[in-house]
Amino acid sequence: MRGKVKNRNMPQPDSIHGSTKLAKFINVIMWDGKKETARKVVYGAFDIIKEKIEDANPLEVFELALKNAGPTVEVRSRRIGGANYQVPRDVRPERRLALATRWIIDAARTKKGQPMHLKLADELIAASKNEGAAVTKRDNTHKMAEANKAFAHFTW
Repeated sequence: MRGKVKNRNMPQPDSIHGSTKLAKFINVIMWDGKKETARKVVYGAFDIIKEKIEDANPLEVFELALKNAGPTVEVRSRRIGGANYQVPRDVRPERRLALATRWIIDAARTKKGQPMHLKLADELIAASKNEGAAVTKRDNTHKMAEANKAFAHFTW
């Protein structure tokens, strides 16, 4: 079994809101090293969230969206005696954040016909209300873990 990671690189907190989660989110949105473009997309989405939801802090909506989209259990494939089993496992907090971030961004990118900051704002608002494609993906992951609960004793 592998040991714990001692020095995990975390990005500097984002300059406007002072949040490391938001800085990580911007890094995941970024393509080809264009961080300023990624910042414009995220901050543009925050402006739209501020317009659409009255007296709401966009950072709180963002945090709630990440919390709602993050899975608590997932299935991992495990080979035992010539057969592969889908074994349900708890998700570590770092992985939960990474999966929620990835699912929200993927859901926003798959929508067509709008600029990215509009699609991202819509997906963040939907996820904060427990709706949207990212939350659907979380629910499917939980259903898969529930269906394979019988193999939970095959843990590592």
